[in-house]
Parts: sequence; structure tokens; C-alpha cells
Amino acid sequence: MKRKHKHEEHVDESWLIPYADILTLLLALFIVLFAASEVNSQKFQEISDSFNQELQGGTGIMDYQAPVETPGDTSKLSDLEEDGEEEENPEEEMTPEEKALQEDFKELGEIQEKIEAYIKEKGLSPRLQTQLTAKGLLLTIKEGVLYPSGSADITAAAETMAMEIASLLVTDLPRNIYIEGHTDNIPTDPEEYPSNWELSSERAINFMKILLENDKLDPRKFSATGYGEYQPVASNDTAKGRAENRRVEVLISPHSVEGK
Repeated sequence: MKRKHKHEEHVDESWLIPYADILTLLLALFIVLFAASEVNSQKFQEISDSFNQELQGGTGIMDYQAPVETPGDTSKLSDLEEDGEEEENPEEEMTPEEKALQEDFKELGEIQEKIEAYIKEKGLSPRLQTQLTAKGLLLTIKEGVLYPSGSADITAAAETMAMEIASLLVTDLPRNIYIEGHTDNIPTDPEEYPSNWELSSERAINFMKILLENDKLDPRKFSATGYGEYQPVASNDTAKGRAENRRVEVLISPHSVEGK
């Protein structure tokens, strides 16, 4: 009897090559994501470009030899680890305009320190607050410091304080200074002030007049504006919010943005 030999069919393993390539790419992706979480955007872009080149025309995992460390190897990951040691000095890359702006805000910071020292000395915190913003140095004077409720008449104590603040606003180069009055949304007494516009405007003007009693300040650099109830910093639905909105603000402008 003839024996029939069963021939085992050979399993096609060609699918392993693209499968291995996919696993390699996924591994590389995870490495890149991990490295990118701790590096700056410039280094991340360099890795991204390198990774894209590999995707566009690289070789599969079966074509690579076992990884061998060679002396002097400068891989992307090595650069990432040493990135903090080669940071450039940002001041060297600044334009003359940027350097002037930096010095300008440095001077505003010094003015802020003087005003903060005055506030601390007189125990005026938190009724007086300062904030350095992109628009300049902002001094906020809360309700009750300058005027009685519903009035634009500055109290005698507030006049003394305003004159002391005026001395702190004197700089070698005069700056533009904007006085802004703000109210809550409670209607005023129509016999005295037809609306909150008049009340806020008169408060700003009266405070500016006291400041300008200092003859070292240039009146041409000053302006006063009343915003009424239309620029609130808190909700007018509560008594606390309305108190926050009743304020006078003094904005000391940077030289770099004056006239713009």
C-alpha cells in the first residue's frame, strides 16, 4: 500500500514585517511624546521634522542592526537632556525698542514700590491698591477714601492724601496720567447729578485738581474721564459688588505707548 504523505502547508509570515514596522513607529511616537513633555517648542519641532522624514522614507525594523552606542553620539534625546545648559540670554536678542520698554516698566515698578510703601505706612490697604498692567501702573482708590457717599466733594483728609500721592507721581520725564471715575448702577439724586456720568466725571476732575496743585506735575499730561456705571469690576447685584465698582482709578502710562 502506498502511503500518502500529508504535506503541511507553509504559513505565510510576510505580514510580520509591516506589523513590526507599525510597532516600531508606535514606540518611536511614544518616545517623542514623552521627550516633548519636558522640552521647549524649538526642540520639539526638530524632533517632529526628523520623525516626519523617517515616516516619508525610512526602513523597517527588520533592516536595522542591533543598536550600538558609539562615542560622540549626539542624538536628539541627548540634546534634550542638555537643553537647559545652552539657553540663550534673552536680553541679547532684544531690539532697542524692547530694551526701552523694559527700562520703562522697570521705572514704573519703582514708582509702584514707593506708592506701596506709602500705603503700608498710612495703613490704607486694601482701600488703595496698585497693579502693574500692560497699559501702565494702575492705582485704584476704593469708595469712602476720597468722597462721602453720593458726593463728589473731596474730604479734608483725602485732600492731604491726594497731595502726598501727587509727590509720588513726579518723574524725571513727565508721564501721561489718566484719572477715571466709576460708580455703581444705583441712580443718583437728579437734583444734584442728573446721572452717574456727571457724578463719576466730577469725582475724577476734583481729584485731578488736587493732584495738580503740585507744580512739579505737568497739567498737559493729565486727563479726567467719567465712566459712570459702565465699566464695573464686580457684579452690581450685591452690596459688596457695588462697593467695589465705586472707585477712582489713576493710570500712569508707559512712555512707549503714550500718544498711540
